Amino acid sequence: MSGPAMRNNIRRLRFENGEMTQEELAHRAGCTRQTIIALEQGKYLPSLELAFRICSAFGAHVEEVFEFEQ
Repeated sequence: MSGPAMRNNIRRLRFENGEMTQEELAHRAGCTRQTIIALEQGKYLPSLELAFRICSAFGAHVEEVFEFEQ
């Protein structure tokens, strides 16, 4: 039995924001490029703080970046 899942729109939003690189997003969000890669691949769930920093980097609301599925 698996629990709730969270999907994200990070990759799409990077390209909608002037083809922002993973490195640039990582710098803006205060994390590593490897973290961004893991998030985009769905292998890592961000902390609440990191989720908000990523949203801030895009100038987006949390609901635009992350989707919670039950």
